[in-house]
Amino acid sequence: MGAFTVAPLPPVVFRLACAALCTAYVASGVTKLLDFDAALGEAVHFGLQPPALFAIGVILTQLVGSALTVFASGRWQALGAAALAGFTIVATLIGHPFWTMEGMDRFHNRNSFLEHIGLVGGFLLVGALAWPRRGAAA
Repeated sequence: MGAFTVAPLPPVVFRLACAALCTAYVASGVTKLLDFDAALGEAVHFGLQPPALFAIGVILTQLVGSALTVFASGRWQALGAAALAGFTIVATLIGHPFWTMEGMDRFHNRNSFLEHIGLVGGFLLVGALAWPRRGAAA
């Protein structure tokens, strides 16, 4: 495999793409922040203990990770994207275990699982593009 190269992308297009990737995470984080009881209920529903710690962790990951991905640059932007990629992997394994289901539940959860894997790919791409190259300014 050759060196990683990509055609120049206008910065505004890259920022808009990052914002689009983060839309669901910002909406979820803000919703959980405004209705913390529902965030606790979600943590309980998925068996996460202690629920308050997990709810706070999810909110912080979604909002801080999104802010870094959209507004930071270089290593900080890559860190935000990596945090959201890791979060998405864990949340997808917990929230969409299609392999334990049958029928339409399996079908819908498998589709959601695969869509979330696509988001992980997007965040990994953002991280790769944001990471400073040797000889480039950090």
